[in-house]
Amino acid sequence: MSEDVKADRIWDAYLTERDKKVFAASGFGARAGFGKRPALLVIDVSYGFAGDKPEPILDSIRRWSNSCGAESWDAIAAIDSLAKAFRAKKLPVIYTTGQSRADGWDIGSWAWKNTRTDESVPKPTQDLDANAIVSAIAPEPQDIVVLKQKPSGFFGTNLASYLQLLGADSVIVTGTTTSGCVRATVIDAFSLNFRVTVAEDGCFDRSQASHAINLCDMHAKYADVLPSSEIIAHVATLSDDLFPGLPKPSAAEGSHLRLVSSS
Repeated sequence: MSEDVKADRIWDAYLTERDKKVFAASGFGARAGFGKRPALLVIDVSYGFAGDKPEPILDSIRRWSNSCGAESWDAIAAIDSLAKAFRAKKLPVIYTTGQSRADGWDIGSWAWKNTRTDESVPKPTQDLDANAIVSAIAPEPQDIVVLKQKPSGFFGTNLASYLQLLGADSVIVTGTTTSGCVRATVIDAFSLNFRVTVAEDGCFDRSQASHAINLCDMHAKYADVLPSSEIIAHVATLSDDLFPGLPKPSAAEGSHLRLVSSS
């Protein structure tokens, strides 16, 4: 890839020598750079995808069929640091999570490729709602929560219109799964001409290979994939008056602005 990423990357172990030569010759992977007014997107970091505690993935998926295991909680720590950095600069922090009818009717196409899909439907007998955002990074009153039913945070929701309302020109994407909802959101953000950065250590996936290769592919074509430390360092240079229209904690009275999916 481009000369700014010659250091070892998580995906290097999965690339053939031919792949490396093709990236070097084709020009993919150039650094696009940060936008001027970024929003942080936290995609689907719920108990259903992270489990309720750090534990090996094969143990976690016995109880949480979509769990990505212990790696989830390493990423959650990075997301927490990013969210705190964004809030300190009064920048938007926007969460997505799933929603469905109690009877699961509206799960639709999710049921076609997984025999355990019905276990993802929140049930009154569960101690934790699978769609609830993990408490370690729970949204604060000024944060925005978008409810969705398909992979992209943009599909069937008002996410794009609210980014426009805020005046954001770029997004920093975190969450899960790297190969699924994160990637779908990144591609839609790219398609809408937002500058996109993905926090490498702020994303997680149940498949190690899918995680690495999708980070590689996003970095090649759609986003800058960077460590959270570099993103936080950039955020620290920004003014704290970029988003005067952001919801105010004092006015929120403990509730989040919820952008309900239209699907």
